[in-house]
Amino acid sequence: MPDPSASNPNAIPPVIDSKPPLSGNPQIPKEERTIPSIESRLRHNILKMPEEIRQASGIVIYGRRIKSLVFTTDLAIIKNCDADAVFAVYPFTPQQSISNAIISCASVPVFCGVGGGTTRGMRTISLAKDVESQGAMGVVLNSPISNVNLLGVSRAVDIPTVITVVSKETDIDARLAAGAAILNVAGGKDTAEIIRSIRKKHPKVPIIATGGKSPESILATIQAGANAITYTPPSVQELFSTMMARYRQ
Repeated sequence: MPDPSASNPNAIPPVIDSKPPLSGNPQIPKEERTIPSIESRLRHNILKMPEEIRQASGIVIYGRRIKSLVFTTDLAIIKNCDADAVFAVYPFTPQQSISNAIISCASVPVFCGVGGGTTRGMRTISLAKDVESQGAMGVVLNSPISNVNLLGVSRAVDIPTVITVVSKETDIDARLAAGAAILNVAGGKDTAEIIRSIRKKHPKVPIIATGGKSPESILATIQAGANAITYTPPSVQELFSTMMARYRQ
């Protein structure tokens, strides 16, 4: 095969991998692979994300693949679950003290809500800059936010801007043009349908979506085209009631 650099001095020569082959047979059947698991006498009773979420492709952000996001602001759950990330969005005006507590406590990346509904304008930009400096991996904006406000947030921070989508009528092109890096589809029972509608025109845009609580709904959401799933865990009270029932036996 002729060397392209011989006729074009500016051409980049092909890279040849000269690494020696791995010894043995690296093609181990998937069913025979084992994943080491380390637990302790005390830290074995963690909240596990549904296994179905592992079938999602995931979204790679700064080299880290994220498939599952636990949708909570409860620090006890955040510290005792196996989610890939935290989706810290709550129905109150975002406050820096709350985001700081969650980011400081979490051992995984955190996506912080910074408004878009009641909280808008310069405050959302200020909050986005604050959570970025605190260490958030991304900022989440609610669906009512204007494209102008979305653009302001996306230009103010260097972390992904996640925009929530609740309807098929949302102008996705305008959202992407305004700087949305990831779509968060939260359409209730219509979530899978909304995702399919988006995928017809935008096959590669990263999508996080609510998957519901049943294995069937999670798989349906992934099959529709979601790359990652937000999972709403049981409350601490619900989890504790099971433990108390065991203690009473």
